[in-house]
Amino acid sequence: MTGSRIVALGHYQPSKVLTNDDLASLVDTSDEWITSRVGIRRRHIAAPDETVADMASRAAAKALAASGFDPQSVDLVVVATCTAIDRSPNTAAQVAARLGIPTPAAYDVNTVCSGFSYALATADHALRAGAARRAVVVGAEKMSDTIDWSDRSTCVIFADGAGAAVLEAADDFEGVGPVVWGSDPTKGDAVRIDGWDPTISQQGQAVFRWATTQLAPIARQACERAGVRPDELVAFVPHQANLRIIDAIAGKLGLSPDCVVARDVVDSGNTSAASVPLALSKLAERGELRSGGPALLFGFGGGLAYAGQVVRCP
Repeated sequence: MTGSRIVALGHYQPSKVLTNDDLASLVDTSDEWITSRVGIRRRHIAAPDETVADMASRAAAKALAASGFDPQSVDLVVVATCTAIDRSPNTAAQVAARLGIPTPAAYDVNTVCSGFSYALATADHALRAGAARRAVVVGAEKMSDTIDWSDRSTCVIFADGAGAAVLEAADDFEGVGPVVWGSDPTKGDAVRIDGWDPTISQQGQAVFRWATTQLAPIARQACERAGVRPDELVAFVPHQANLRIIDAIAGKLGLSPDCVVARDVVDSGNTSAASVPLALSKLAERGELRSGGPALLFGFGGGLAYAGQVVRCP
């Protein structure tokens, strides 16, 4: 049976850094208020002329270079994003063109914060089915385009960036485990980005209650489908929504004390679909992931959609 595996990772963050003290000069907030509620201390904000495709391409180029693959050998590009402005060509096609990938299947996925896990699952399914042999999967967001900088409930949370993974088909190897995915569409209004000039809004308490009470059993289900116990995980990389949410879910999973829990939200903010691959790539770059060890990726948020899978660390 053909499976797939992650060969390499890459990430990109804009150079501009916005601290909590910077935000305190814009709205009625403070470093103590922000850190006590969401755990964020700083975030990266893209330049006005820096696009989702720019950031996605930089992260994907880094991952592709690390893989050692010729761009011509890649036959699938998938980009998860909810903030790309261009409808056509889609972001995946723009990334492929910039990386010199000549004839790939290329499509975008929008399930907001769970987007990377959805994109990774669809790429894994394509590789398993023999529809592709090598894939580049990216999560990239320019959340700053959607922010009302006078709204302290959202402007302190969101940020920009991109993360990417290169996959290849692998015979008889479960490098990417079965996905567990779904949504609660009756609560879809809890996070909204509406219209042609969108501004993000969210019902923070409703999202917090949903995430801290409903998601841990779903994360455990992803482990069960992969045949891995939570205490066997070497890393848990959830969506970087809020430090209190991350710690609440991690605390309910029964993780080993040696398991690395990604808390990149402190330095990167909430980057929606980019947050999981961005955090995963940074852990790998710092040497904090055990090669071959199982890591649980788990995205959740807007929709309210969720998706998670266990992967083997590259």
